[in-house]
Amino acid sequence: MVKFTTGGVCAPKGFRATGIHVGIKKGRTKKDLALIVSDVTANAAAVYTTNLVKAAPLLVTKNNLADGKAQAIICNSGIANACVADGVQKAEAMCRLVAKALNINHTDVIVASTGVIGQSIDLRPIEAGIPKLVSELSVDGGESAVDAIMTTDLVKKEVAVSIDIDGQVVKIGGIAKGSGMINPNMATMLAFLTTDADIKSSTLQKMLKSVTEESFNRVSVDGDTSTNDMLVIMANGLSGVKITGKSADKFQGTLSAVCVLLAKLMAKDGEGATKLIECSVTEAPNTKTAKKIADSIINSPLVKTAMFGADANWGRIMCAIGYSGARVDVSKIDVAFCNGAGRLLVCKQGMGVDFCEDKAAEVLKCDEVTIDVKLNQGNASATAWGCDLSYDYVKINGDYRS
Repeated sequence: MVKFTTGGVCAPKGFRATGIHVGIKKGRTKKDLALIVSDVTANAAAVYTTNLVKAAPLLVTKNNLADGKAQAIICNSGIANACVADGVQKAEAMCRLVAKALNINHTDVIVASTGVIGQSIDLRPIEAGIPKLVSELSVDGGESAVDAIMTTDLVKKEVAVSIDIDGQVVKIGGIAKGSGMINPNMATMLAFLTTDADIKSSTLQKMLKSVTEESFNRVSVDGDTSTNDMLVIMANGLSGVKITGKSADKFQGTLSAVCVLLAKLMAKDGEGATKLIECSVTEAPNTKTAKKIADSIINSPLVKTAMFGADANWGRIMCAIGYSGARVDVSKIDVAFCNGAGRLLVCKQGMGVDFCEDKAAEVLKCDEVTIDVKLNQGNASATAWGCDLSYDYVKINGDYRS
C-alpha cells in the first residue's frame, strides 16, 4: 500500500538537500541554486528531452551517467546554459566544484539548468556559493531545493511516498519544476527523484522510460518542447530492500504514481493557467490511437482557450481528434465534460446534443475539468493532462528574458 509522507527528495534514507540564493541573474533575490546529495554512491538513470537542441548540462549528465552511478545533483535556475559556446565547459566546471566540496568524483555529479536560453552562465556566484550550499545540506532541505529550481512556477511540486515491500519500508521522493514550454515528449521540466531501494541501474532505466511515457510524456501546457528537460533518479539502497521479481512491479507502480502526480502538478501550474484539464480517452481500438487523440486534444490552443472561457465548444475537440492522425470512426464518438460539479454530455455518436449552457458553465468554471472522450471502438485507453491558455500566458512569455 502506498502512503504519502513528508520530506520530498529527503524522505528516503541517506539523502540531504538544500537551495540558496547566489545571484545567477542580477536583480533577483529568489533562491537559484539547489543541491541534492546521497550519503553513498547511488545507482542512477535518466531520461532527456527529445528536442534535437539539447542544453549543455544534459550532454554532460548523460556522459557522467554512462556508468549508471551518481551521488549528487546540482541545479541552477535563471539561465538555461543552452546554445552557448562555453556551455559544456561551464556545466563540467559546476560538476567539479560540487565534487571538490563533497570529496566525490566529478563524474558522479548530475548537473541541470533552467532559465533563459542563449546566455552564458557566470560561474563566479556559483563558485562563491558552493561552501554555503554544502554546509546547509539537511534532511529537511527538500523544500528549499524546490524553491531554488523554480522559474515561472507558482506552486511547489514535491511528493514523497512509502511502500511496504515484504514487510520492509521503501521510500520514493521527488521534486519537479515546470510551468511553461511544456509539450508531450519530455517537456520543459526538471524532475529529480530519490529512493532508498536497492535496485540495479539497468532496471531503473527501463522503469524510468516506461513511467515517463505514462506521466511526463502525457503533459502539455503550450506545445513547446524544451532544450533542458531532464528526469533523473538516484537509488542508494540504504533501505536494504532489494527490488527484484514481484517487488519490481510494485516498485514501478509506485514510481509511476509519483511521476503522474508531479506531472499533474505541472499541468495545473501552467503559466497563467486557471485550471487543470484532464483528457480521458476510452474504448479505443488500441493504446497508440488513444494516446494520439488525448495528446491532440490536450495540446490544442483552441481547446485550451475554450476551457479558459468556460465555453463548452465541443466542436474544437472533434476537430482535434480529426487532425490527430488517429484512424477512427468519428460517427461513434461521444464527448462529455465532467468533474465534481457533474457530468455534461455534449456530443453523441459524433453529433451535438442539446445541453444546458448554465450547467456547462458550472462544470467548466471549476479549477479541474475532465474531457471524457469515448470512442466506442475497442478496449484501450489513455489519459493526458494540460491546462487552459489565458491572457496571463502571453504576459508572462512576452517579457520572459527581461
